[in-house]
Amino acid sequence: MQSHPAHGGALIDLYAQGDNLQQAKARARDNRSWDLTNKQMLDIELLLNGGFSPLTGYLSQADYDSVVQQLRLSDGTLWPMPINLDVTQAFADEIAVGEEITLRDPEGVVIANLSVTDIWVPDRELEAKQVFGTTDGSHPGADYLINCSNPVYVGGSLTGVTPPLHYDFAQYRKDPRAMRQHFADLGWDKVIAFQTRNPIHKAHVIMMKRLMGAEQANLVIHTAVGKTKPGDIDHYCRVRCYEKILPYFPDGMAEVEILPLAMRMGGPREALWQAIIRQNYGFSHFIVGRDHAGPGRNNLGGLFYGATEAQEFVSNYQDELGIRILKAPFLRYVADRGEFVEESQLLSGEAGLYISGAELKQLLVEGKDVPQWFAYPQVVEELNRTMPPRHKQGFTLFFTGLSGSGKSTLANGVMVKLRELGSRKVSLLDGDVVRKNLSSELTFSKEHRDLNIQRIGYVASEITRNGGVAVCAPIAPYAETRRTVRNMIEEEGVFVEVHVATPLEVCEARDRKGLYAMARAGKIKGFTGIDDPYDVPEHPEMRIDTSQFSMTDAVSQVINRLRDMGLLETSETSD
Repeated sequence: MQSHPAHGGALIDLYAQGDNLQQAKARARDNRSWDLTNKQMLDIELLLNGGFSPLTGYLSQADYDSVVQQLRLSDGTLWPMPINLDVTQAFADEIAVGEEITLRDPEGVVIANLSVTDIWVPDRELEAKQVFGTTDGSHPGADYLINCSNPVYVGGSLTGVTPPLHYDFAQYRKDPRAMRQHFADLGWDKVIAFQTRNPIHKAHVIMMKRLMGAEQANLVIHTAVGKTKPGDIDHYCRVRCYEKILPYFPDGMAEVEILPLAMRMGGPREALWQAIIRQNYGFSHFIVGRDHAGPGRNNLGGLFYGATEAQEFVSNYQDELGIRILKAPFLRYVADRGEFVEESQLLSGEAGLYISGAELKQLLVEGKDVPQWFAYPQVVEELNRTMPPRHKQGFTLFFTGLSGSGKSTLANGVMVKLRELGSRKVSLLDGDVVRKNLSSELTFSKEHRDLNIQRIGYVASEITRNGGVAVCAPIAPYAETRRTVRNMIEEEGVFVEVHVATPLEVCEARDRKGLYAMARAGKIKGFTGIDDPYDVPEHPEMRIDTSQFSMTDAVSQVINRLRDMGLLETSETSD
C-alpha cells in the first residue's frame, strides 16, 4: 500500500462488520428514520468510506462553529467545509440528543445509524457569508443553503450499514481504500488528481501532460459526479467524453475515476476541501485550476472569486496538507504558431484564443461548430449527441398568476400553437386538471398547495428531461415553491417563467364562478389575492397582462419570446 497518509493521520472506515453489523441492522428496525436527500446521500457516502477523514460523522455544533469561522475543527485540525445533516423542524422536534436514528436512502434501504450528539438551528446566512463569501441568490451554493436546505442541523457519530448502490460506471467507482490499493497494484507512487465537472478539451490535456512530465507522475481524471451546478452537462456524457480523450495521454499513464461529491461551488474553500479529499484517496498531487470550483458570474456580471484566488488560498495551507498543490497554468491557443501557450508567455501583440465553458455551451445550444483547435472531434460528437441545439431540447413553460388572470387560456393557446409547429411533444399541466387527476386528496392549505406545485414540477422535469415541452398553468402563489420547481427543472433543461400579470380588479370582473365575491364575503378562506398572498415574480423570463391584448396576440407574444430565447427555430412559423 502507499505511504501517503490520510488527512488527520488515519483513514476512517465507519462501516460496521460482523456482529456489530447485525446489531446495527436490528436497531435500525426500531429507530426513528430520516430519508436522505440526493445531496445527503453523496455526503454520507464520503463520510462512511473515509473520503471525509478525519470526520467520524456529522459535525457537532462546536466543530461546525469552528469550521465556519476558522476553517478548523474545534481540535485545530484543518477542515474548511461544514458537513451536517439538515432536517425539517418537524423531524427535529421528534428526536433528542442521545437518541440513535436511522438514515435511509430514498427507497428505504438502511444506509447508517446516527448517534445524535447535537441538534441546533444554524444561522444559514452567516454560514453562506463565511463559506461562500456571499448570500447572493445567483450563487448556487449560497442559494441552496439559504433557500433549499432544511432549517435544523443534526450532529453525531455514524455507524455504516449499507454502502450506497450505484449502477453506472462501476469500474470507476473506487472508495479511498480501493483507490490506494489500485495505485499500489499498478506501482504508482506519484499520482496527480485532476478535479473536473466539465468536459475536457485540448488545452486541459496539454496542461495535464506538461504537469505529468514536470512531476514524473501518473494522472487520474477524478471527476465529481454528484451535485454540481445547475445547467452543467450531466456526468454520463462527461465520463464518456473522458474515456474518449485517454488515448491522447501516454499509454498506461492516465485513468478515469469517479468521486461521488456534492459540490458546493465554494471557490477557495472548496478547492482546499477537494485537496483534502484527494489526499484521503491516496493521491500525491492535486491540480488547482483557475477559478477552481467557482460558480461563474454573479448577477452583476463579475466573478464570485478571483481567477487565481483558489490557487493562492490553497497554497497557503500547503504545509498542513499531505498532498502537493499544483497550480494549473492558463493556456491560450496562438493560431500563428499552431500551439497552446501559457498566458504569461504570449508575445507582445499576440492574441491568444480561448473558449470558456459558458461559451462552449452557447455554441452547442446554438448548433454552431466548435473550432477544431479547441476540442477533439470525438468529444464534440459526444457533446452534440447529448446536448443538442436549444431548439431541440426539452423545456418547461410555467405560467403563474392570479385566478382569472387568463393563464390557463393563454397556456392552452400556446400549447396548441406548439403542437401546430410540431417540433416536439407538448404536454399541458393545468392546475385544475392536475388537482383532479394527480392531487385529488390535497386540500388548499399552504402545505398542500406547495406539494401540488412540486408534483407539477416533478412531472414537468421528467417531460423536459426527455426532450418534450411541459406547459404548466397553476396559480403557484409562493416564490419559494416556484424557486424549488425552477431548480428541479433547470437540472434537466430550460425553465421559462411567464408571469400573467393581469390586475386583481380585472381578474375579479372576469370571475364567472363568483369565487372572489365569496372570498371577500368570508365564505372562502385562504383565497389567493384576497386573504392569502401572491408573491409577484421578481425576474420572470416574460411578463404579460392579458387585459392589454387579445388572446391571439398574447399567444403570439409568448411564441415570439420562445423564438428569441432560441427554444424555437426562427424558421418555425404557424403563419
